[in-house]
Amino acid sequence: MKRAQWHLTDVADHAPGVTDPDALYAAADAAAGIDVPALARLLDEAARTRVETDPLAPVHGYDLAQAYRIQRASIALRHARGEQPVGVKLGFTSRAKMIQMGVDSLIWGLLTDAMLYEEGSVIDLADFIHPRVEPELCFLTSRAIDRPLTLLEAAGYLEGVAPAMEIIDSRYRNFKFNLEDVVADNCSSAGVVVGEFSADLSRLNNRGVTMRFNGRPVALGSTGAILGNPLRSVVQASQLASAAGLVLPAGSLIMAGAATAAEALAPGLHVSVDIGGLGRAEFLTGDQP
Repeated sequence: MKRAQWHLTDVADHAPGVTDPDALYAAADAAAGIDVPALARLLDEAARTRVETDPLAPVHGYDLAQAYRIQRASIALRHARGEQPVGVKLGFTSRAKMIQMGVDSLIWGLLTDAMLYEEGSVIDLADFIHPRVEPELCFLTSRAIDRPLTLLEAAGYLEGVAPAMEIIDSRYRNFKFNLEDVVADNCSSAGVVVGEFSADLSRLNNRGVTMRFNGRPVALGSTGAILGNPLRSVVQASQLASAAGLVLPAGSLIMAGAATAAEALAPGLHVSVDIGGLGRAEFLTGDQP
């Protein structure tokens, strides 16, 4: 698939005679004083060593497009270590959150197999810095998504949907960041727990969501909080991937975005999410922080 030619006329002056988009952007970033590889390594190191870092964008002044290039470079380091791509995650699927952050579209990150935790397993919180968990829906694609889809088409590209939870773990100090920083940090994605998939894609726009810690409800909501209809997340994922020149292969996961606010994790918890008519996903946190 041809890579999208984002703003290439704006950056071509930095590298006369160069036509490769990645090379053009690298030249433009260097001319702007943005060292994308170095910033990607810094965030990757923070994630690997579980040591938080100060926000980067206020110091380095990168914009949203550059933040996505930092994200892609950081994930490329994971791939170089052997991690495999498995799908995408969406953020800002709440209209209120979009307004709060001053954006009119979703943000998105990339998932690898190292982020997948077995449903029902014990998760060691030492894998993270300051983890939080949020309830979501996870879609599984049945065929490759290689172009922008409409809402009417979305279900035809899906094998099923499952209750899921995402563990988010900002690499920034005190979980504080701006829009550009969270995007560069792969939208805080750190772990995914997915329950059993169902082929029932009906009535996804208003299913009850309950997340519990040790049997006590800590978050209540509705799947309607996810763009009014979670299938719109599939549409958005197709548009974002297409704009980035990516194809989502059959068997990809699409984490649709949070149905409620995230809750901080602590040792010794049984964490579960129940989504009406779709079932449950759960995991345990280890006894040691």
